[in-house]
Amino acid sequence: MTTNKHAVGAGPRNRRTRNKVPEVTLYFWVIKILCTTVGETAADLLNANLGLGLTNTSYVMGALLVVALFFQFRARAYVPSLYWLSVVLISVVGTLVSDNLTDNLGVPLETTTWMFALALAVTFIAWYASERSLSIHTIHTRRREAFYWSAILFTFALGTSAGDLVAERLGLGYWVSAIMFAVLIAAVAVARFTLDFHVVWSFWIAYVLTRPLGASLGDYLSQAHADGGLGLGTVGTSLLFLAVILGLVVYLTRSKRDVAPLGDDSDGVGGGGNAGEHVRDRFTLPEDAR
Repeated sequence: MTTNKHAVGAGPRNRRTRNKVPEVTLYFWVIKILCTTVGETAADLLNANLGLGLTNTSYVMGALLVVALFFQFRARAYVPSLYWLSVVLISVVGTLVSDNLTDNLGVPLETTTWMFALALAVTFIAWYASERSLSIHTIHTRRREAFYWSAILFTFALGTSAGDLVAERLGLGYWVSAIMFAVLIAAVAVARFTLDFHVVWSFWIAYVLTRPLGASLGDYLSQAHADGGLGLGTVGTSLLFLAVILGLVVYLTRSKRDVAPLGDDSDGVGGGGNAGEHVRDRFTLPEDAR
């Protein structure tokens, strides 16, 4: 009996690659927060400082994101520069999606927060129904990658709406808001590593919370002294954080410290759970257990 090399699961949408996303290490979280800050300051820079306006800024950044994701999907393995460029752009676009709904269309922040939370929940449900796994350690097919980036977009939009909602309701100011979100992220980390809180929800809750944390830091650094900031401006803040991101990405490209090792792949497309739960280092979130 001959084996059909074009069997189900081998088509373009399901073709296996190396894992397309980085290991979740301390470097991951640092760069992610920096990308989030750039997403906030860059959106303000293009919208207000350069006078493009919210709508034109959305068109420009949306087009750039499509191009970046096109090459990200075409890649056969994780490429740090390409991956983090996509994250920076999707952080800007996620911010703009929320801002367009609230500023241009007048949708209340309460509504957008629940709307994006629902969209994220639907994405997770569809992801698990299709793949029987929400593992971020096995993003090795186009379908899984599509779910992954959809979830990323909704986390940025949700973080923007929820962060703005908290800022408006509580009026805590930039620095206090940053501390509050940092404490919440620390609580998630403690729950994960001491109380064995589920790894998938730990990761995504922290991912959502890093968005308002990064935005608070960006506003604190960029806004004028009279408004409670340090007065670095959106240009200075954006360039500073982009330089740090670039430095870290170059380091990771050379050192490969965040490249996932080849390992268990038992949670393949459409079937089964993960047999190989493991912690690669104390900052890494392991496979989701069944």
